[in-house]
Amino acid sequence: MSDSAVLHIKGRVLAGPDDVRDGLWVVGGRVSYERPAGARDVTTIEGWALPGLVDAHCHVGLGAHGAVDKATSEKQALTDREAGTLLIRDAGSPADTRWVDDREDLPRIIRAGRHIARTRRYIRNFAHEIEPEDLVAYVAQEAKRGDGWVKLVGDWIDRETGDLAACWPRGAVEAAIAEAHRLGARVTAHCFAEESLAPLVEAGIDCIEHATGLTEETIPLFAERGVAIVPTLVNIATFPQLAAGGDEKYPRWADHMRRLHERRYDTVRAAYDAGVPVYVGTDAGGSLAHGLVAQEVGELVKAGIPALEALSATAWGAREWLGRPGLTEGAPADLVVYEADPREDVRVLGTPRRVILRGRVVS
Repeated sequence: MSDSAVLHIKGRVLAGPDDVRDGLWVVGGRVSYERPAGARDVTTIEGWALPGLVDAHCHVGLGAHGAVDKATSEKQALTDREAGTLLIRDAGSPADTRWVDDREDLPRIIRAGRHIARTRRYIRNFAHEIEPEDLVAYVAQEAKRGDGWVKLVGDWIDRETGDLAACWPRGAVEAAIAEAHRLGARVTAHCFAEESLAPLVEAGIDCIEHATGLTEETIPLFAERGVAIVPTLVNIATFPQLAAGGDEKYPRWADHMRRLHERRYDTVRAAYDAGVPVYVGTDAGGSLAHGLVAQEVGELVKAGIPALEALSATAWGAREWLGRPGLTEGAPADLVVYEADPREDVRVLGTPRRVILRGRVVS
């Protein structure tokens, strides 16, 4: 399609949860709700349109053993794009993916720099592995490298106790989060366990990834402080398999992981019911496949979140949270078109009819 071509989305446009419009036009790569005067080279696409989906926990450039090459990173990004994911919050990657920004055919990425973990307390080759006295300096470094986010590893298995345990003393995370905020970055943290949550929230953290350790004691704290969670339920589904692999060496940890898995839906539903902001993330990369955004939305619905709210968690609400536009007048035309109304059945998200990125039909 040439730069002068015009797209006409003929059908229903879900510009917001309560804002349904009769079609839109794409002119010069941007959204318009007025027919352009004298439009001739017009391509019409029929269906139900949503803003490009958001995967708020994804890892482009990361494989099971650390950073991957450019060709593999490209394949990961294309897989996400084909699934309708056009905006990614990359929640930690050791690879430099800035080259993606120059590609008009790849999703937009908001980076959190590289994970910051305690020494020997995370997956090998994924993170900067440091001690608490260096946390502030590394947070400042990744805040400057990222796109407004920093990613900590808040807890991981402690080999001495054989179970999940918090990685950082309270004073270290308080100073580190304060430094990130001073530099204009938000902070998120990987957390599976219960004990790591309250100190991070009280230290001013902005988001928690996975959040399987939420309890009736900590959920009100999250709601009061407005701390978001990205549950990554498609990843939590792997806990039984992980636990089976650790039964012999770390039985306490394995049992803990199984319990967290068993109550995962109740945990997410309780957080949502309390008013905790919930967003869609798949944890793609590492050992998990890309392109699972539709499955994650389905998991949120299975947990008891209303379909419209689950859609918002990957569309309108997620984009607002990340400071990126949706289908507003003059916004970049990043949208996905479906054959049916995804509000009626979120499984529709699994089969996009057309994917439009920067005003061009890419799928």
